[in-house]
Amino acid sequence: MKAVFLDYASLDQNDLDFTALEHTFDEWEIYPSTSSEQLLERIQNVDVIISNKVVVNAEAIQQCKQLKLILISATGTNNIDLAQAKQQGVVVCNCQAYGTSAVAQHTLMFMLNLATSFRQYDNAVQNGEWNKASQFCLLDYPIIELEGKTLGILGYGELGKAVGKLAEAFGMKVLVGALPNRPSNENRIAFNALLSQVDFLTLHCPLTADTQDLIDAQAFDAMKSSAFLINCARGGIVNEQALADALLNGKIAGAATDVLMVEPPKDGNVLLNPDIPNLLITPHSAWGSVDARQRIVQQMVENVDAFKKGQSIRQVN
Repeated sequence: MKAVFLDYASLDQNDLDFTALEHTFDEWEIYPSTSSEQLLERIQNVDVIISNKVVVNAEAIQQCKQLKLILISATGTNNIDLAQAKQQGVVVCNCQAYGTSAVAQHTLMFMLNLATSFRQYDNAVQNGEWNKASQFCLLDYPIIELEGKTLGILGYGELGKAVGKLAEAFGMKVLVGALPNRPSNENRIAFNALLSQVDFLTLHCPLTADTQDLIDAQAFDAMKSSAFLINCARGGIVNEQALADALLNGKIAGAATDVLMVEPPKDGNVLLNPDIPNLLITPHSAWGSVDARQRIVQQMVENVDAFKKGQSIRQVN
């Protein structure tokens, strides 16, 4: 089989081993990125397309008469026209649960940074404030312990459960919230009831019509002023203007997010205002450990091997 990898640079920072994936094909070509103008030329006469974020639309698929398999080197499938692929008998497989440990770790990193005012203390040292202290230590910023605090989790799939397990290791009480239009029970607390109880609220649910702007001004009003919000899920679940206002007005104590509504934020974003206090932002990097990215490569190898045996796994169409 002949394969083409359209955008390997979105996955690889020269730290991954593609040997096993390359050996699954008779021939393959790899490109760091592919523009829409370059797409058709590069996918002509291939049996397998590998794409992370390059859009492979219906028109492109229609022009690939010998195409048999599309591998998505990610979980999301919105860049592939699944209906057209299915109509042509093209199997589409994605990668799943590769970043659980990385995202859970990132979530706890956010929690620990917020709990210890890490950024404030680091800045204080870099700015020479410790040098001028009248005693051996600085205690200018609040420090709290995770032990005994209540963590609320919205989205209790594999990721949410992994975060809960780590939080329990720190001695936290873990509460699981019911998402909108989902029933609450002894294992799931109603959303509105959850908000007032938590010291930390962490999001691990998908962005859907039900979760769009889920955390809005009304939600912040219901939270403790000492509470922290963490979003390692998707931009859009948190209303960004409402979050900015909540932090500026002291509605909550702090927040951290790995995601924004528009990524990258080339045209700016309200949350990038340097005047917003106690907000940590990372560039959608929670998933990106070298271990997680190598796991993606291994899953693609498994997907190809299974396809060859007529036993497709992680098939999404």
